[in-house]
Amino acid sequence: MKLGIVGLPNVGKSTLFNAITNAGAESANYPFCTIDPNVGMVAVPDYRLDKLSEMYHPKKTTPAVIEFVDIAGLVKGASRGEGLGNKFLGNIRMTDAIVHVVRCFDDDNVIHVEGSTDPVRDMDTIDLELVMADLEMVERRIDKAKKAAKGDKKFLQEVADFEGLRDWLNDGKSARSYEGADIAGEYPDCELLSLKPVIYAANLDEAGFSDPQSVPYYKQVEERAQAEGAQVIPVCAKLEAEIAELDGDEKKMFLDDLGVSESGLDRLVKASYTLLGLISYLTSGEDECRAWTIKKGTKAPQAAGKIHSDFERGFIRAEVVSYEDLMACGTMAGAREKGLIRSEGKDYVVQDGDIILFRFNV
Repeated sequence: MKLGIVGLPNVGKSTLFNAITNAGAESANYPFCTIDPNVGMVAVPDYRLDKLSEMYHPKKTTPAVIEFVDIAGLVKGASRGEGLGNKFLGNIRMTDAIVHVVRCFDDDNVIHVEGSTDPVRDMDTIDLELVMADLEMVERRIDKAKKAAKGDKKFLQEVADFEGLRDWLNDGKSARSYEGADIAGEYPDCELLSLKPVIYAANLDEAGFSDPQSVPYYKQVEERAQAEGAQVIPVCAKLEAEIAELDGDEKKMFLDDLGVSESGLDRLVKASYTLLGLISYLTSGEDECRAWTIKKGTKAPQAAGKIHSDFERGFIRAEVVSYEDLMACGTMAGAREKGLIRSEGKDYVVQDGDIILFRFNV
């Protein structure tokens, strides 16, 4: 799954991306520093996997991952090709969700493309450009459906659905908030930018990160996110870059000094995972302990197919124990003695935190 990191130029996108991925994307104090999108894979923090590794001492521990894409900064008029507009919008189209970085600090040494800090204005700029790009696509869709309806009346419903959406977008509202037809469900091929789910990453300075509620800029972003039913995660891109260089114990001490329980990045990655409707099941053993990413609602054979297609084709059953039950028993043998390891068939829906051994025919 891909998440696109978007925002105006100079809001801290590339600094945040570097901290998330340690990928070394270029970061500098001028617009359009990022031209081609940078891509990085990010481990999903999972205390359950850590505990399994402590239990088995495996040769390898492999976490679940999410792919982040650092996309060039957008400016007003991007939907009309201003700046790197067309390229920017095309890169967003390839992602599954958006992490919208919003600047929530003042600093005369870091140039703001609009000349001042105003989170709501900045959010409106991005949203409007996505809506404008969607309007152009919707108009083309309507024209195509009208032509098709001359030969097949079933396309009349599509015309009506997209005309309703067009009117909604014309009011400056995103497709995410559309109250008419289920566009995503009825027309899965429709790649609307403003339909993509969003997490707002409020980029604060160090003082603000320690107490986001004391920062008026952050509260503005929070209010906007709540109105949209979206999440907002406080981050400090500059601090996150420093934290990313630390090992586990040093990182904990650093966060304790800041008075926070986990980094903004850890919260962002977890929130992104949830936003996409993803869960993890776990496999364990002396060779490897691993978290596997699946969509919520996935059944056992398809979950097995994430490991290898042979597992899905030859699926017999899944031996399942919940993480909580295993920890309560202390060992897999103890869980088996208490009858807590279940044998599940093809219709079993895998749950987050299940520890599974798949049985299959080759």
